[in-house]
This record gives sequence, structure tokens and C-alpha cells, in this order.
Amino acid sequence: MAFVRAYAPGTIANLGPCFDILGMAIKGAGDVVDVALRPEPGVSLLSVSGDDGRLPCESERNTATVAAAAVLRQAGVDMGLDIHLHKGLPLNSGLGSSAASAVAAALATNACLGDALPREELLPACLEAEAIVSGWHADNIAPSLLGGIRLIAGTEAGQIHSLPVPDNLHLALVTPGVDVPTRLAREVLPTHVTLAQMVAQTSAAARLVAALFTADLTVLAQAMEADGVVEPARSGLMPMLPEARLAARAAGGMGLFVSGAGPTLCAVCETEDRAREVVVALRAVYQEADIPCEARATQVDPAGARLL
Repeated sequence: MAFVRAYAPGTIANLGPCFDILGMAIKGAGDVVDVALRPEPGVSLLSVSGDDGRLPCESERNTATVAAAAVLRQAGVDMGLDIHLHKGLPLNSGLGSSAASAVAAALATNACLGDALPREELLPACLEAEAIVSGWHADNIAPSLLGGIRLIAGTEAGQIHSLPVPDNLHLALVTPGVDVPTRLAREVLPTHVTLAQMVAQTSAAARLVAALFTADLTVLAQAMEADGVVEPARSGLMPMLPEARLAARAAGGMGLFVSGAGPTLCAVCETEDRAREVVVALRAVYQEADIPCEARATQVDPAGARLL
């Protein structure tokens, strides 16, 4: 195919206590990449929209072009690509923005090549791209590419496991207008944890996974709020976190946690109407503090990346 457009959804990583090992795709927000195949070798990023001019257009620095070039190499194709990137996700928001760009570009490139590679085999190309921004981990890449909620036991396809998604799981998201670069969010993490912290953290992670299998949103929300290692270290980077948690609970939210590296916050709700009510409450927290924000209700995206 000479031209392909692909979409990749945003993602929420960690889900509280499951640092770098859990991630889920979300509906309603993502990146779109247009790819045109050309006979001359090389990958060119011709335009980027939706980023306010902040993203690099150099092919070796943008995750979309890095992923596309990696797919060409992996498929053994000596041709070139012209790429247009349309950002639907805010940068440095904790919603897997860089991963979505990489996934959409990889999927579109592979479609241009007649689906030369199975979808799971696009993981290495996407991970190569993500590594230039936030390191070699798949907690955003895998759910954006494959959809649903994913357990990340490694970086190979056979180490990515699908977890159940409760039918009544609804989410309320708020993204305050502040940047939290992933590298900064990782720099503030502790280098050591106590034995008691390790036991509590692994217990919370186990309860979270069990709650997904039993569709118990009460236990799920409690486990998501039980991060005793990463959230405390990063809390200073998240404006109004305590106030947002209280507001979400007062509006009927079951629990609130930091999405990925933040600053996006995610509240667990049991109905769409309740999620909308929590969105209103979260938006009010930041409006009263004179902090711009974006807030909306959503659910888990089961499909992941797709062609448009």
C-alpha cells in the first residue's frame, strides 16, 4: 500500500503499585500517523501537529520515525517513508504519548509493507523507539499496540499477558497543565526499599491482579491506591494530588491513582454517570487552584492500535 493512516490509543501505566509491569489502553485519545511509502531509502518526518512545536522532527529523535525505520529494517525492505504525525495526546502527561506515536507509526509502516510482520513482532521496533525517550520497557507500548490490560513480564511477545477487563470498569481522568517528563519522574524514585515496603507493594500488586479476575472494583480501587513506593516519591510532582483524591471520593469515585509518570490522575468508577460526576469534581479542584486542566470519562480500549 502506498499510503496508510493508523491510530494508537493512549495508555495508563503502573496502575498504582505495579511499576513497569502493568498497563492499559484507554478509549478516546491517541495519536494518528500518516505513512507514505517511497522508493528512495530513508525515513522523513514531514510534519507534526498538535504538539505546539515542541517535538523534534529529526528522524533519529522522534519515536514515530525511529519505530518506522526499525520496522523497515526488521522486514528487510530497502525503501523509504514520508511521515506526518498528528498528536492527540498531551506531552509529558503520563498517558503514553511517546509510545502511541511509535505504535501508530510501526503499524502504519507494516501495513504499507502488506503486513510483512505479525502484530506482536512490531514490539521490538516500538520498544526501540520508546527507549530514546523513557527507557526500554513495554508498559505503555504493549497495551497501545495490543489493547486491553497487559501484564508485562518482559519485552518479548511471549512475556506480554492479557488480563481480564471488568465490564463495569469506568475511569475519570484529569490532566493538569504541567509537564512531568518521564526522565524526571524516574530520577526521584528511591534506589532502595525496605523489606516491609517490598512486602506491602507485592501484596497490593497481587490483590490488584486478583481483583481483575474477580471483577471486584472495590478491591481493585483499594489496591490501586496502595502504592507505598513510587507515588510517595513522585507526589511533589503532582499538583493538588491530595485534594483531587478527596474530591474524587466525595463525588463517588472508588479510588484514585497517578497515571504512569503523571501528572494525569485516574479515578476508578463503577458507572459511566459516576465517572462523569467525578470528572466534574476533579476539574473543579484545578479550576479553584487556577491550574488549567483537561478532564474526561473513559474506559479501557480493548482493541489497541488500528488502521483508519
